[in-house]
Amino acid sequence: MNLHTFYKITSFCCLVFFSLLNIAFGQINPTYLRTEYKVNPFVEEAKPRLSWELEGKGFNKSQSAYQIMVASSEGLLEKNKADLWDSKKVSGNNTNQIEYSGKSIASGQRVYWKVKAWDEKDKEGKWSEIQSWELAKPDANDWQAKWIGIDLNHLAEKAEYHLPPSPYLRKQANLSKKIKSARLYISSLGLHNFYINGEKIGKDFFASGWTDYNKRVYYNVYDVSDKLKAGENVFGAILSNGWYAGYLGYALLVGSPQVKQFYGKFPLLKAQVEVQYEDGSKEQIITDGSWKTSTGAILESDFLEGEKHDARLEPIDWDKVDFDDSKWKNIQVFEDKPGQLLQLYPSNPVRVVEELKAKSIKKIAEGKYIVDFGQNFAGNIHLKLRGKLGDSLVFRYGEMLFPDGSLMVDNLRKARATDTYIFKGDKVEEWSPSFTFHGFQFVEISGLKEEPKLDFLTGLALSSDLDQVGHFESDNAMLNQLYSNIIWTQRANYIDIPTDCPQRDERLGWTGDAQVYMRSAIFNADVAPFHKKWIQDLHDSQWPNGAYPVYSPMPVNEQGVAAIRASDAFSPGWSEAGIICTYEIFKAYNDHRIVRESLPFMNKFMAFLKARTKDGVLKEKSFEDVNPKGGFGDWLSVGEKTSPDLLATTYYFYCNKLMAEMCRAIGDLQLANDYEKESLTVKNGFKKHYMEESGRLKTNSALYGNGEGYVEGQNGFAGHTQTAYANALYSGILNEEDQILAGKFLRELVEANDNKLTTGFLGFKPLLPALTSSGSSDKAYQLLQSTEYPSLGYEVVNGATSIWERWDSFTKDKGFIHNAAMNSFSHYAFGSVNEWMFENMLGIKAKANGYQEIYIQPEIGNYGINKASGSFRSMAGNIKSGWTKTNGELIQQIEIPVNVKAFCFVPVTETASIQINGEPIDNNNIVKSIKKMEGKVMVELGSGNYTIKSKI
Repeated sequence: MNLHTFYKITSFCCLVFFSLLNIAFGQINPTYLRTEYKVNPFVEEAKPRLSWELEGKGFNKSQSAYQIMVASSEGLLEKNKADLWDSKKVSGNNTNQIEYSGKSIASGQRVYWKVKAWDEKDKEGKWSEIQSWELAKPDANDWQAKWIGIDLNHLAEKAEYHLPPSPYLRKQANLSKKIKSARLYISSLGLHNFYINGEKIGKDFFASGWTDYNKRVYYNVYDVSDKLKAGENVFGAILSNGWYAGYLGYALLVGSPQVKQFYGKFPLLKAQVEVQYEDGSKEQIITDGSWKTSTGAILESDFLEGEKHDARLEPIDWDKVDFDDSKWKNIQVFEDKPGQLLQLYPSNPVRVVEELKAKSIKKIAEGKYIVDFGQNFAGNIHLKLRGKLGDSLVFRYGEMLFPDGSLMVDNLRKARATDTYIFKGDKVEEWSPSFTFHGFQFVEISGLKEEPKLDFLTGLALSSDLDQVGHFESDNAMLNQLYSNIIWTQRANYIDIPTDCPQRDERLGWTGDAQVYMRSAIFNADVAPFHKKWIQDLHDSQWPNGAYPVYSPMPVNEQGVAAIRASDAFSPGWSEAGIICTYEIFKAYNDHRIVRESLPFMNKFMAFLKARTKDGVLKEKSFEDVNPKGGFGDWLSVGEKTSPDLLATTYYFYCNKLMAEMCRAIGDLQLANDYEKESLTVKNGFKKHYMEESGRLKTNSALYGNGEGYVEGQNGFAGHTQTAYANALYSGILNEEDQILAGKFLRELVEANDNKLTTGFLGFKPLLPALTSSGSSDKAYQLLQSTEYPSLGYEVVNGATSIWERWDSFTKDKGFIHNAAMNSFSHYAFGSVNEWMFENMLGIKAKANGYQEIYIQPEIGNYGINKASGSFRSMAGNIKSGWTKTNGELIQQIEIPVNVKAFCFVPVTETASIQINGEPIDNNNIVKSIKKMEGKVMVELGSGNYTIKSKI
């Protein structure tokens, strides 16, 4: 081989190599395809929204165009035949919330879709894997099934609680042909378990969820193709009162005239099984008058009071073929309620999200033991044990123990939270409650004949089954435990609705708790479908005057007032959840549709608030007509109370600002301008009415009198508080010069209180962000790491495995500080610090909707933390941020998803000491731009993995 030939071959090989390399690094490929936030779901929208993430090697990868194909079969799509929709090549970097724009889809039709993308150099990528969605039953005419049920209230034992047995329902039907596919469409007023040929359908708990049943009821869909067979099949169901007809909230505690059956007297079922045969013909099995009913093993079931199961009474094989149901009664049929919508359940179902092994078992009396699961959670137990015929076990649940080792149940109030199981006695028996749940770490078991093995009881943690998207860890063990506590508390209270607590006689969707925690929740789990459901609950609960309620769903009596407690109406800082929660979904998930759908309700609420203003502000005594006066204010703050009206004005400004942004995003520019104009009016009015010339916040405390009727009004009211400045800074209501003064006053107040907080629910969420934004990150870190009362660290060092309602619910030396009525040990509101941990410790902040553009700006200094790392799977992909300080060097580890632009901050003044991936920053071709700022350098980066080193 001559030299010329050698060079030609070498050149050719190099060309091939670099071409292949270019192809490998040039392509970007869609992954994690979702329809309405879910993978391969059932949907009810005629134009569902499609989303995906992108994968691609190398740096600075982005999408310049995409193409979506939708077909009626997977086979057609594999051949690139899009008989329903072919978007063709669409220029743009949008990867989410893209509306289907193809042919109409019929109810019950499953369609298939795929997508491909072109990168920033217009290089075409591969088609994604094929995914699908199926249209459910958006048209009421598609329903042939009837509501069926039976009133068993007369069978309830005479006792403190009225707890009737659960009805068992069954129907046997013949399916004469070979089955191709089948779907179960099912709803209940109350709760249901559904069975086909003896097998429970789905892993869901508490379907069909809690709604204002007078306005809307949800149904679920299941693919049951493999559950049916040609020939005889048996369909069965067990029902329970649930939220529909059971006990709700603290009605018993406060002596309400009504304590149960807020929506109906007994549960009802509507189910429709649609079968398609191989020959193309179809058949339906529906709930109607042909179903039979009886009672069985479930003698009692209620969310608050618990479940009683007598295995001896279980009808053997009642849900299988050839069971003799001749002694069963005919079911009753009920008409649809006028105005009651039947819609597809929009959230993720409640399921077992984790199983916990028992940590210890301890005998406390003859036949009585306490099992410790080592973690406070919400859910149930799974029993696996052999017992004798008629033996019974009684399970009581608690979050804490008294110093003597006995179970502490005082904080449950009127929630009996007791389960009973009676053995059949023929073999090892397994059982778990179906229609109740408890908040607990400890279980007291009575009736054991001997000490069982530790594995006889398993803890079943229940939660709405949301994808976990966040991760956080640091070199501080207390903070790591705190993050775990936040996660567990969110799980325990995200059970169909965002409840305040899972253990006592309350479990209500308090709006104040939900709005302060909203952004924190987003960093932990994909809450979009969950809050899509609850925001609709908020709209359904809106009062005629436009106010959103203090909790939702909100049962209302015939007089049009809150049925659980008549005084539960609205409250500043609570009612704003209708705006704030909608905004957070809009911002994090780039969801414009939820804004458009919510706009009439949000406008009505804003009009309600505006009608109460004078000179742009809500002045003292603006909410004296609610109970408690002024609303709940800065609930559970320490010491002097913040003026509830000053807070109401701050929230009013904040909501105007959010409304302007949302209206502008959906193209309603006139409305956006109106809200911007109003926010300016409020800003000016706030300064005039609530601010001294010195910039110090004030209020006319004399107008509140002796504080009677206000929450802790005896402590007096002020404007010069941590909560007032934190909210003012967080909301943006202050001018630039006043922000500087507010930051100074806030710092002084923290220092004057021995570097401790005084905030409650409304004050704690903005406290650390306000300190950071005003130049006091050192104080934010100090408060976060504190283990003295009041602090979250104080809870951790006192043994907390979840977030408490009060700062001092329990101490190891003093025990239980407060009375039972206010002692929840699973209350996520103070977990709102999670927002600061992700946005400031890790530095992950959204610059554009859906995290299409982001900031990576961790607060790093000599604050006692030398290492922190974490990740957040945003709508645009997984974002990672971590940093380590050691020996005068800072190492930042950053991962930016494809198609995302990041503005990363390095806390040094000069670029000379900065290296990115081992190369000096000034001569680094993967860096898009560099900008020197006061005390830091901002580096613009595209997608990729980066190690940034600097001298500090």
